Amino acid sequence: MVFEPKATLAKVRELTAAAAKGGAKLVVFPEAFVSAYPKGLDFGARVGMRTSRGRDDFRKYFDSAVDVPGLATEQLARTAKENGVYLVIGVIERELGTLYCTVVFFAADGTFLGTHRKLMPTAMERLIWGFGDGSTLPVYDTPVGKIGAVICWENYMPLLRMTMYSKGIQLYCAPTADDRDTWMPTMQHVALEGRCFVLTACQHLRRGDCPPDYAAVQGDDPKTVIMRGGSAIINPLGRVLAGPLFNEDGILLAEIDLGDIARGKYDFDVVGHYARPDIFRLHVNEKPAPPVILD
Repeated sequence: MVFEPKATLAKVRELTAAAAKGGAKLVVFPEAFVSAYPKGLDFGARVGMRTSRGRDDFRKYFDSAVDVPGLATEQLARTAKENGVYLVIGVIERELGTLYCTVVFFAADGTFLGTHRKLMPTAMERLIWGFGDGSTLPVYDTPVGKIGAVICWENYMPLLRMTMYSKGIQLYCAPTADDRDTWMPTMQHVALEGRCFVLTACQHLRRGDCPPDYAAVQGDDPKTVIMRGGSAIINPLGRVLAGPLFNEDGILLAEIDLGDIARGKYDFDVVGHYARPDIFRLHVNEKPAPPVILD
């Protein structure tokens, strides 16, 4: 439920258990799943002015965000451990007075592995979310493969993709709120370019899943679809293994063979034999960039 983290965390536990029962070893949830991707809200913003109603909407959003680490991450860790799965999920992280669109990672034993903060919020997202820095660009080497995440339109940042490929990402998680038809070819391109498995997750959200006072431009009919989903699993040669799943709730499952990565890199490795470092070089700043340093 939008802006209701307790109810959403309970749903995460339920869905994770169902996925694990189906044989999943890695479970990926959409962008900003806890507590909300507030699609359709404008937070009362106009050029040069903000409304009191918009400030109240932001306060509700802020209050429903999660601390990382905190009670929500403890619950997510239990969910991962109970089901013996690696868990990758989008949350709205609260730090001081700022919200961040963040992905949190958990190991199958419940260990909190770390985070990735969205580097570049898109369009009006910049009003409500802060910017991540280069210190949260992890790829975790796990028994199920090397796991990392790139959020929504970060996937249109070629240099970020190149950074993830250079870290040997194998299970490329792409939580998103983009439910357009154009998203699938993007994901197939990423799989082909990186010669990796892509697991993209986008939620199916109806107006009835939102609070009564949710002033979305889509209207107030409970049956109105605010996000139509589009989750999918794609192999390193761009073949769709599962999905895309539109206009219904569901869990996608696929059995993967990590050997397909080497089979794909036989003729294309963008950070190896198909690179030209004598011409093109990428430098990445992975140092934290806090606004205040206390010596």
